Amino acid sequence: MSIILKQPSQPAPCVPSAQPFPCLENAVSTVHPTHAIHLQTLYSEHHGWLYGWLRGKLGNRADAADLAQDTFLRLLGKREAAPLREPRGYLATIARGLLIDRYRRQALEQAYLEALAQQAEPTTMSAETHAIIIETLLAIDRLLDSLGARTRAIFLLAQIEELSYVEISQRLGVSLPTVKKHLVRAYTECLMLAAG
Repeated sequence: MSIILKQPSQPAPCVPSAQPFPCLENAVSTVHPTHAIHLQTLYSEHHGWLYGWLRGKLGNRADAADLAQDTFLRLLGKREAAPLREPRGYLATIARGLLIDRYRRQALEQAYLEALAQQAEPTTMSAETHAIIIETLLAIDRLLDSLGARTRAIFLLAQIEELSYVEISQRLGVSLPTVKKHLVRAYTECLMLAAG
């Protein structure tokens, strides 16, 4: 089976520059001036280091540049940014989280493509549809990860294996009220995700 994806035209990646926030100029203009000055200083003093660190981790200039920019974009989302005692440690922590998200996304996308490959008919979809599906799967993955082990297990037994409350109670050795409580929590989280 073959999978056909229509590729969108990709913008050129942002490459390192001495000019503060070369790829983020519009975003910086929307934050408080003091915050913007602090971020510009942080960017000009540490972007080169962060880019080099990420390049060593990824082995790819374009991906390292994109992830470095994403790290500073994450900082833009914060309302205030006081000067940091260990700016490189802070930046590395944010970048590590983004790396984990990136690897998780790649693994999820690979699993999705493998599942598509098992279909009898070739699947043709636009890159936009593909991206929406991957983002939805990532949101579900994050939701499941946030539920906690017992709630996640109960939810998956109900949804994937289609077990009844009694069957889940017997399989996991927990009371029926416990099963109901955890399913209510899981369904509430799902509704919040859908509304959000």
